[in-house]
Amino acid sequence: MATERVLFRDVIPYELPSSLSALQGPVDGMLEVPITVHWGPTRIFDLSEAGQRRMVYQALVREGTSHVQEALLSETLLRQEWDGLILPARCRGLWEERFPELAA
Repeated sequence: MATERVLFRDVIPYELPSSLSALQGPVDGMLEVPITVHWGPTRIFDLSEAGQRRMVYQALVREGTSHVQEALLSETLLRQEWDGLILPARCRGLWEERFPELAA
């Protein structure tokens, strides 16, 4: 009798902000994130550089608590970058289910 394996990607707890309008992060300048969000060699990202902006937004969407997301993500930048973010399918699905305007 085969048992079904439970994969971490299927149960990882993703947090989401209360609303997109609650996202009050900066739209430019340097953004420093907590080590719980990004543990790479640097935790400071330049929002004027597309690659750094996408990297930090991917990390915040995947790893941020709702409190951190609301403080550091910008609704404007999130909408602008959403389609280009590389996210786990379940993570993207949860966000688009709660915020269908992102999927539009």
